[in-house]
Amino acid sequence: MEYDHREAMKLKHQLCFPLYAAARCVVNLYTPLLKPLGLTYTQYITFLVLWEQDGITVGELCDRLMLDNGTISPLLKKMQQEGYIEKRRSEADDRVVLITLTEKGRALQDKAKDIPLSVAGCVDLPPEKAKMLHELLYELLDERRCK
Repeated sequence: MEYDHREAMKLKHQLCFPLYAAARCVVNLYTPLLKPLGLTYTQYITFLVLWEQDGITVGELCDRLMLDNGTISPLLKKMQQEGYIEKRRSEADDRVVLITLTEKGRALQDKAKDIPLSVAGCVDLPPEKAKMLHELLYELLDERRCK
C-alpha cells in the first residue's frame, strides 16, 4: 500500500490535535476554580511544585514544569509582587536563584486544597482509563522530554 500524504494530513489522523484539544479542555476546567484565588493555571502548577518542595532553584522549577526561563521569570516576578514568594541568591553560588514561599504563599495551599478533587470530578473517565491516560502521557513526556 502506498503512502497517501493527503490522508496523512487530515486533522483526524494527527496525534497532536486531540492532545492539544484535551489539554485545553482540562485546563479550562481549572479557570472557575482558580479565578476566586486570583490565579492562572500556570501560577497554580507553580504553586503545586513549591508546596511539594519549597526552596528550589529557578532551574529546578523550570525542569519540573517543563517550561523555559523566559516563561517562568515574569510569572515569578508577579508572584513575588503579590507577596506569595521570595527570591534570593544562593549563598553557595550567586548565579543560582532560590524560590521560597512566604506565609501568604503557604496559606494559599489550604484555599486550593479542593481543586484536584473538583477537577477530577469533571473528567468523565472511569478511574482505570484515567490512570492509563496519566501513565501514557508521562511515558510520552519521558520519551520526548518536550521542552
